[in-house]
Amino acid sequence: MEAKYYVSENGKVRCLLCPHRCAIAEGKSGICRVRKNINGRLTAISYGLISALALDPIEKKPLYHFYPGSKILSLGNVGCNFACQFCQNHVIAQAVEFDFDRYEQNIAPDFVVKKAKAAVADGNIGVAYTYNEPTVGFEFMLDIASRVKAKGLKNVMVSNGFIETEPLKELLDVVDAFNIDLKSSTNEFYAHLLGGKRDPVLNTLLEIDRAGRHLEITYLVIPDENDNRGEFRKTCQWIASNLGPSTVLHVTRYFPNYHFNQPPTSLTSILDLYGIAREHLQHVYLGNTGMSEYSNTYCDHCGKLMVERRSYQANLLGLSKDGKCLGCGNVAW
Repeated sequence: MEAKYYVSENGKVRCLLCPHRCAIAEGKSGICRVRKNINGRLTAISYGLISALALDPIEKKPLYHFYPGSKILSLGNVGCNFACQFCQNHVIAQAVEFDFDRYEQNIAPDFVVKKAKAAVADGNIGVAYTYNEPTVGFEFMLDIASRVKAKGLKNVMVSNGFIETEPLKELLDVVDAFNIDLKSSTNEFYAHLLGGKRDPVLNTLLEIDRAGRHLEITYLVIPDENDNRGEFRKTCQWIASNLGPSTVLHVTRYFPNYHFNQPPTSLTSILDLYGIAREHLQHVYLGNTGMSEYSNTYCDHCGKLMVERRSYQANLLGLSKDGKCLGCGNVAW
């Protein structure tokens, strides 16, 4: 499949999908390893490849304020335009072309749509593009998402947000909800541990908000790397000022993985950051802590427990089907 968003330049092709803007020589791939120059054309070599396909709770994405208690068919491709040293899905995110044979290939978009429709009886609301970085498989995702939308189902994207504005706007036409990783408040962290930049991610958050799409943010707390209290406060202030204090923030505990073997984030640190976030944001949740009370949703107006969560399972105790608090009738979100 010929890729979108590229130009020919000095005997190479320059990919315009993400801010890396890789200049790719004949026979080579970009940083993501799935967009390759073949005979002078940028080719999406992971088109039709599925590394994982599972019916997950929507809370696992994590999305807590988007059809809580529902399920969503979750699809993984391969590749990523970051190189996070602590990645928990590095096997597929950092896959190279000779790894592709271990996965299902030549899958048509309609196959995924049929799977999604068939799972509606089990509580499915649509398709989530997740596990690896979905934007690097832009063409496959877009072809599926447009068909999913036409069938009246929802599209969800879990992403690092490192994408150029023009392709993002094309996705905004078909994607209903996003969870975006905001990995740090500093460009230094992005450059040192991810091989990327922070500001394009902030732009993605702003574009999603302007388009009126549902947005939740995840912040993975890594000891001694992005857990500085002052910097974290700046992040929360930026979210509140630019996206609104009702923006959902998931503060998530790190565990050793890939090239990182530092001990897990302490619960004391996580709780400190939770307290800081709550000074600026109305909806803050903790992930990977085992403390389920920090996963519950309460009414902003009357304090009633609306959604109780345990291990990604949601119990809608005080939330109506149309999204209102059963205690006071307030529209939850």
